[in-house]
Amino acid sequence: MTGLAQRLPDDAGAHAPAKKVLCSFSKVNKSYDGKTRVVADLDLDIFQGEFLTLLGPSGSGKTTTLMMLAGFEQPNEGSIELDGTSIVGVPAYLRNIGMVFQNYALFPHMTVAQNLAFPLRMRGVGKVEREQRVKNILDVVRLPEVADRRPTQLSGGQQQRIALARALIFEPRLVLMDEPLGALDKQLREHMQIEIRQLHERLGITVVYVTHDQSEALTMSDRVAVFAHGKIQQIAAPNDIYERPANAFVADFIGDNNQLRGIVKGHEGHEHEVDCGGVTVRAVSEHQHQIGTEVLVAFRPENAVLDHPIPPLPNKFDVQVSEKIYLGDHLRLRCRLANGDVITVKISNKAQRGDFAPGSATSFYWSGLDCHVLSTEIAKL
Repeated sequence: MTGLAQRLPDDAGAHAPAKKVLCSFSKVNKSYDGKTRVVADLDLDIFQGEFLTLLGPSGSGKTTTLMMLAGFEQPNEGSIELDGTSIVGVPAYLRNIGMVFQNYALFPHMTVAQNLAFPLRMRGVGKVEREQRVKNILDVVRLPEVADRRPTQLSGGQQQRIALARALIFEPRLVLMDEPLGALDKQLREHMQIEIRQLHERLGITVVYVTHDQSEALTMSDRVAVFAHGKIQQIAAPNDIYERPANAFVADFIGDNNQLRGIVKGHEGHEHEVDCGGVTVRAVSEHQHQIGTEVLVAFRPENAVLDHPIPPLPNKFDVQVSEKIYLGDHLRLRCRLANGDVITVKISNKAQRGDFAPGSATSFYWSGLDCHVLSTEIAKL
């Protein structure tokens, strides 16, 4: 072994630091037909002031979890608490939770000011205070000039900011966002990601955000809960989710990842030696896998080293380039190993050596710390 385990991050496997829990799910189950559970045995703590993203593919349980928290759905079993008080059975309008939808849900026949004043009027807030709060929240979202316009007179980004302002104006304990940027184009979507994140940091609000867009989750979140098959597969800070995935699903769903199937040949602490069909890979894992166990080895395309490194890295892959794609700032190469497995490599154009023409042979290297041994199993219902 090469002593990789001694260089593992000290916080490997660490939990989120102790904070005040604002909301908690305990053993929550949800089924729409009484047979199939769309959320199963969910345990989840949401901390005061954090930006938590629920991330996963369609049907993974993330949106149902948000709807149960909002009060639009009720669990079949388990408890949901807000500020230490059960909210199971409490109507949505009594939960003091703000909600932002993908389609904005603004009243088209009302002006922006009237839209913003509506939740305050429903709560019995007086006219003078309503007007002041509307003025203040328009300043917060930097749209003071649109108070007298109707939603149809606003751009998509402006409508989304007004929808966010309406969710914040009555000072809720929690703000929920369900795919709020899904209808926007790429450039505006990226701009709004920054806007929402900055607003969250400035106001210190607690946000639970649902998306299927992995880059959005990594960009905006304090923590990400990755859902699949009605269960949380991993919940951690974005860098931990990306750099230390808990299982094969997370590694595959978050970013590009090469995965080779293999058999554990040996281990020493966190470091493992895996036979991947004749290619020996040295990799790390937070869990010790027994010799003879079938595992997956995952490694990111962008961590490839082209030139022979000094000191040498433990993992060398001799490949034949089968496809080269130019993507502006980098090249994306599809490469075939001698055993027939295919891996992907990303090489910066500035660091490029050679033309990597299809059919050419070359070698790439990976650090053992950039290769992760993962279980082939994922949590299912």
